[in-house]
Amino acid sequence: MNPDTVVHIGTEALRMVLWLSLPILIVALLVGVAISLFQAVTQIQEMTLTFVPKIIAVFGSMIVAAPWMTETMVTFTRQLIESIPGLLR
Repeated sequence: MNPDTVVHIGTEALRMVLWLSLPILIVALLVGVAISLFQAVTQIQEMTLTFVPKIIAVFGSMIVAAPWMTETMVTFTRQLIESIPGLLR
Protein backbone atom coordinates (compact mmCIF):
# COMPACT_ATOMS: atom_id res chain seq x y z
CA MET A 1 0.00 0.00 0.00
CA ASN A 2 1.49 3.31 -1.05
CA PRO A 3 1.00 6.74 0.56
CA ASP A 4 -1.35 7.88 -2.21
CA THR A 5 -3.76 5.09 -1.33
CA VAL A 6 -3.70 6.01 2.35
CA VAL A 7 -4.36 9.66 1.52
CA HIS A 8 -7.21 8.64 -0.80
CA ILE A 9 -8.84 6.46 1.88
CA GLY A 10 -8.45 9.21 4.47
CA THR A 11 -9.93 11.79 2.11
CA GLU A 12 -12.90 9.55 1.37
CA ALA A 13 -13.45 8.95 5.09
CA LEU A 14 -13.42 12.68 5.84
CA ARG A 15 -15.77 13.32 2.92
CA MET A 16 -18.10 10.66 4.32
CA VAL A 17 -18.09 12.30 7.78
CA LEU A 18 -18.88 15.69 6.28
CA TRP A 19 -21.60 14.26 4.05
CA LEU A 20 -23.25 12.45 6.98
CA SER A 21 -23.12 15.43 9.33
CA LEU A 22 -24.39 17.95 6.77
CA PRO A 23 -28.16 17.43 7.28
CA ILE A 24 -27.87 17.67 11.06
CA LEU A 25 -25.70 20.79 10.86
CA ILE A 26 -28.10 22.47 8.43
CA VAL A 27 -31.06 21.77 10.73
CA ALA A 28 -29.16 23.13 13.74
CA LEU A 29 -28.18 26.24 11.76
CA LEU A 30 -31.72 26.92 10.56
CA VAL A 31 -33.22 26.44 14.01
CA GLY A 32 -30.54 28.65 15.54
CA VAL A 33 -31.22 31.44 13.04
CA ALA A 34 -34.98 31.15 13.56
CA ILE A 35 -34.61 31.34 17.33
CA SER A 36 -32.23 34.29 17.04
CA LEU A 37 -34.73 36.12 14.85
CA PHE A 38 -37.50 35.33 17.35
CA GLN A 39 -35.36 36.65 20.20
CA ALA A 40 -34.51 39.80 18.25
CA VAL A 41 -38.15 40.49 17.39
CA THR A 42 -39.50 39.82 20.88
CA GLN A 43 -36.42 41.20 22.69
CA ILE A 44 -36.25 38.08 24.86
CA GLN A 45 -32.57 37.59 25.66
CA GLU A 46 -32.71 34.27 27.50
CA MET A 47 -29.59 32.21 26.75
CA THR A 48 -31.20 28.87 27.58
CA LEU A 49 -34.04 29.42 25.10
CA THR A 50 -31.84 28.31 22.20
CA PHE A 51 -30.81 24.94 23.60
CA VAL A 52 -34.07 23.02 23.95
CA PRO A 53 -35.52 23.68 20.46
CA LYS A 54 -32.14 23.06 18.87
CA ILE A 55 -31.70 19.76 20.72
CA ILE A 56 -35.19 18.64 19.74
CA ALA A 57 -34.65 19.61 16.09
CA VAL A 58 -31.26 17.89 15.90
CA PHE A 59 -32.63 14.75 17.54
CA GLY A 60 -35.59 14.73 15.13
CA SER A 61 -33.33 15.18 12.12
CA MET A 62 -31.14 12.32 13.35
CA ILE A 63 -34.20 10.07 13.57
CA VAL A 64 -35.34 11.07 10.08
CA ALA A 65 -31.87 10.75 8.53
CA ALA A 66 -30.84 7.57 10.39
CA PRO A 67 -31.79 5.09 7.63
CA TRP A 68 -29.93 7.09 4.98
CA MET A 69 -26.92 7.60 7.24
CA THR A 70 -26.76 3.91 8.12
CA GLU A 71 -27.06 2.85 4.48
CA THR A 72 -24.33 5.28 3.45
CA MET A 73 -21.96 4.12 6.20
CA VAL A 74 -22.58 0.45 5.42
CA THR A 75 -21.96 1.03 1.71
CA PHE A 76 -18.70 2.88 2.43
CA THR A 77 -17.54 0.21 4.86
CA ARG A 78 -18.44 -2.59 2.45
CA GLN A 79 -16.49 -0.90 -0.37
CA LEU A 80 -13.51 -0.39 1.94
CA ILE A 81 -13.52 -4.02 3.07
CA GLU A 82 -13.91 -5.29 -0.50
CA SER A 83 -10.92 -3.22 -1.58
CA ILE A 84 -8.57 -4.76 1.02
CA PRO A 85 -7.20 -7.50 -1.30
CA GLY A 86 -6.29 -4.88 -3.89
CA LEU A 87 -4.62 -2.72 -1.26
CA LEU A 88 -2.31 -5.48 -0.08
CA ARG A 89 -0.62 -5.98 -3.45
